Amino acid sequence: MEAVLTAAVDLLDEAGEPALTLRALAARLGTGVGSIYWYVSGKDELLDRAIDHVLGGVLTAVEGQASSGDPIDDLRVMAVTLFDAIVDRPWLGGHFMQNLSSRGNSLRLYEELGQRTLRLDLTPKQRFHAVSAVVGVVVGNAADMGQEPPREVVDGSVGRDEFLGRYASMWRGLDPEEYPFVHDIVDEFDGHDDKEQFLAGLELTLAGLRLQAGA
Repeated sequence: MEAVLTAAVDLLDEAGEPALTLRALAARLGTGVGSIYWYVSGKDELLDRAIDHVLGGVLTAVEGQASSGDPIDDLRVMAVTLFDAIVDRPWLGGHFMQNLSSRGNSLRLYEELGQRTLRLDLTPKQRFHAVSAVVGVVVGNAADMGQEPPREVVDGSVGRDEFLGRYASMWRGLDPEEYPFVHDIVDEFDGHDDKEQFLAGLELTLAGLRLQAGA
């Protein structure tokens, strides 16, 4: 089963969810399609198990982290660990919250995040909203960054900074009275670092949580 899941994850990493078919997996393993049915009932179960397989590695990393004594600092470390796992796997981000209905690694990670909030002075509703906000920042940013880049960026004909610069140049040409915000932030947008942008959003979320908890 380990070999089947490793090959399935490789296919997903290479070309996304459409590439994961039982026929493609059998070809990768050098076996017949029929043999795959010894392990899974079909593509849906195969995808669920592949997701659980990857998140198992994230869970191991999270559980191995020593507590800092500050639950919000611990939440930050967990969130960044999860982000780093998802950002290079856009196929994973879209399914993380969908797999909470089963007792697998998605639910276990959700529980681990939530347990950190049990050490804060919050109501159950506030804990629920806090973990939802953190997961939203992580998955939303990772999914956005993991999107397929424009073809011209992929083939190397245009660099990322040049591509962003085109938008920045257009924004600078807008009427500053009509678009005062865009003019104010355009220099920050031009050539910005995506990971830094994610971390800033995470810090805003955690700062709000700290204020709410009076921590």
